[in-house]
Amino acid sequence: MYTDLSRPPLREPALRRAIVVPGGLWTDLRVVAETGSTNADLASSARAGAPEGTVLVAERQTAGRGRLGRHWESPARAGLAVSVLLRPVSVPVARYGWLPLLAGIALVETVRRLSDVDAYLKWPNDLLLPGDRKCGGILAEVVEPGAVVIGIGLNVSLREDELPRPDATSLGLAGAPTDRDPLLRQLLRSLAFWYSRWLAGPVRDEYLPHCGTIGRRVRVELPDGGVREGVAVDVDKDGRLVVSTTDGHLTVAAGDVVHVR
Repeated sequence: MYTDLSRPPLREPALRRAIVVPGGLWTDLRVVAETGSTNADLASSARAGAPEGTVLVAERQTAGRGRLGRHWESPARAGLAVSVLLRPVSVPVARYGWLPLLAGIALVETVRRLSDVDAYLKWPNDLLLPGDRKCGGILAEVVEPGAVVIGIGLNVSLREDELPRPDATSLGLAGAPTDRDPLLRQLLRSLAFWYSRWLAGPVRDEYLPHCGTIGRRVRVELPDGGVREGVAVDVDKDGRLVVSTTDGHLTVAAGDVVHVR
């Protein structure tokens, strides 16, 4: 039995009452004690016909996934591992690249509103704290036509010896509050707001002030194995990163971006 009283469990009934409300985006919310991957589980539910607005939260993930196949794992109740199902059937697929970015807006707003931590985003899917320390990540996956699962992982109360990588951190280590209940509530409310805004039109102007990649020198490791360096100067209308290199502007839709010090 898990007995760490400093990491209380999430209360599903209270969360459902607060989040699953008439006329709102969120239609169902479940909290499970442990699973391999909330994204994988919710993708299966999506293929079985789960409605838009389904939310799955795990107290512990044993096979969480990040971009480029990276592994993401956290001790029980030390973070947030949440996936949501969206069905933006009225939106052209070319605009789906904005989904992880708008989730990033929701995540950074949540941390800033509930703490004094100066959080910011690294394109396309990382939440960073001062010093470029990674505190969270986002993975959006199209699971079938018109259905997208967005997974969000946030390090909340992890200690130094529990961090998954040397450049990682947690809200607790940054001196922020570590009560996961208000964090999850605010995250879902903010995500619903920004999803509604995105359905109505572009959110580029709202995203850019939160993106710490813009103006930074970056190294881009491309899917074909190529590597390019330059200065990140913009995010275009489709959510792609624009990098100014010695050979001109490079538009990046997929790749691993490293902030060069």
